[in-house]
Amino acid sequence: MQNQRRVVIDHVSPQINNGDLFIKRVVNEIVNINAHVICDGHDIVASSVLYKHEKERKWKEVRLQHIFNDEWGNSFMVEKQGFYTYKVEGWVDHPLNWQHGISRKIDDNQHVNSELLEGASYLKPLLKKVDASERDYLEKCIAWFKDDTHYDKAIKEAVGDELHAIFYKYPDKHLVNSSKDFKVYVDRHKARFSTWYEFFPRSSSETNGAHGTLKESERLLDRVANMGFDTLYLPPIHPIGEVNRKGKNNTTEAGPDDVGSTWGIGSKHGGHKDIHPQLGTLKDFKALVKKAKSLGIEVAMDYALQAAPDHPWAEEHPEWFKWRPDGTVQYAENPPKKYQDILPIYFESKDYKNLWDECLSILEYWIDCGVNMFRVDNPHTKPFYFWNWIISEVKKNHPDVIFLAEAFTKPKVMAQLAKQGFTQSYTYFTWRTYKHEIIEYMVELTNSELKEYMQPNFWPNTPDINPFHLQGANEAMHIQRYALAATLSSSIGIYGPVFEYMISDALPGREEYLNSEKFQFTHYDWTIENKLTTIISRINNLRKENEALQQTNNIKFCHIENDNLLGFYKWNDSKTNEVLIIISLDPYYAQQGTVQLPLADLGKDPGQLIQVNDLITGSSYNWYDEWNFVELHPTLPFHIFRINK
Repeated sequence: MQNQRRVVIDHVSPQINNGDLFIKRVVNEIVNINAHVICDGHDIVASSVLYKHEKERKWKEVRLQHIFNDEWGNSFMVEKQGFYTYKVEGWVDHPLNWQHGISRKIDDNQHVNSELLEGASYLKPLLKKVDASERDYLEKCIAWFKDDTHYDKAIKEAVGDELHAIFYKYPDKHLVNSSKDFKVYVDRHKARFSTWYEFFPRSSSETNGAHGTLKESERLLDRVANMGFDTLYLPPIHPIGEVNRKGKNNTTEAGPDDVGSTWGIGSKHGGHKDIHPQLGTLKDFKALVKKAKSLGIEVAMDYALQAAPDHPWAEEHPEWFKWRPDGTVQYAENPPKKYQDILPIYFESKDYKNLWDECLSILEYWIDCGVNMFRVDNPHTKPFYFWNWIISEVKKNHPDVIFLAEAFTKPKVMAQLAKQGFTQSYTYFTWRTYKHEIIEYMVELTNSELKEYMQPNFWPNTPDINPFHLQGANEAMHIQRYALAATLSSSIGIYGPVFEYMISDALPGREEYLNSEKFQFTHYDWTIENKLTTIISRINNLRKENEALQQTNNIKFCHIENDNLLGFYKWNDSKTNEVLIIISLDPYYAQQGTVQLPLADLGKDPGQLIQVNDLITGSSYNWYDEWNFVELHPTLPFHIFRINK
């Protein structure tokens, strides 16, 4: 194909899958653009990034700056929710090329009358674009360029900054070339910064041995708010199947009093749009959502696309399940585990369109009830393109909705779910305990392509995962793990009150809780306050007060000659808020070391004062050296320093 354009635009970043999928940001975040822009010969090249919101007709433009070796870069801010489109343009800038050439000839003492006349031809088209004062200046330049009696004045202005600024401001984009269009999806701020607390409503009763209710859960909202959490995640609250119901500790036979797994959804009492009768009514649920909102808390629901054998779907839509030749249905399996109480949905069903529509209607139903956050159970066991479709459909009318992928699965599968639209994702943080593991994982999350589309959510524990390092762990270990999660990642969560009460009895040799609430309800004294609840509350409030902790990607690890001490520096985009975190990874003994401050990033020279405030203890320190001594004890195994420059 013939193409007269001379500028080549290559390696535009960020982009996902050659632009087939979109990168992600939240409102008022920056998109940093980089591109290779090259041209034949030695002419001066210019380039810009153009961008616009999906509801805007006119492009906005930011000129790219040459970095080195034909790489160009700059940034733009996304200010509204929804999709933005962006692209890179490049062109040979003939007026600037003329100015550069005439400057070299003048420096060589050449006479440039002909070149001045050429320059006048570049000025005339600008007269229709510039403002009144600029027009007056250009008209004078044209006259000087054409009149030999003003030669000295003409050559001075020809190479002057004022003319250069006008050329730059009103570029001549002759034979401009453009990259393909790329997209960025912009979410609300909570997509990037959220603090989740999970508990089972059926364990909310004040009476030992009694099944809790949504009304009783409402009284716990003040506790959740006082601890600084902004999201309350409820495991499934739907009717629980009675056929093949699981007993305590996942036994295959349930006793008459066993309540079953909350994820075995559906019974004679209804399905995914219904509430378990022992928990209460839809009115109770809406009251809980309303009360939570008044306290600054959003209620997140579990979205689990699976059914108990007695779910209404099994009778009304048998084609949505896979049946064996003997007439029995294929239940869920993950050998050696068997889930006889759960029927996986058959997404290859010929009736898939009605199935997909019903799955969408579930989300729309609960959104109408005031829910804008969903934790999605096992999304990696459903088709990727289903998630792309359903999330896109929801976002069209409900842009505030946030989807958290519960996908403890293979790295590329986890990444693909994020690419297809999931807002946040569970991560491998739960199993990262050594210093080198933590650093390597954070570098992967924040310095690879993942940073453009996957928002990690760090959970020290979940009802499914009682990690070995928390089994029988002391208070210091629990403090350490929460401090790590809360300062490394801007989105975090815990399963409580199991975590803060340090309940960690496990099934022998397995990362599963003994007497798991997944299969029974538990009685707690919710009034207990301890050191962990106090520290969690303090950390959560510090996260709200410090923008540096409200994002994940701006992080730099600091050198400390001690493998039991982890140090890192974080900052917000404007660098108006900077923090230094030091955490001991030893829950038993005191650890000492010297931390190397990132002086260049702080804009400091050796010997200059750097004042840091410990946001936990309130102490202040004046540091003058690049290397500074730190000591941490298990009683308080971390520092959160705010850097005051």
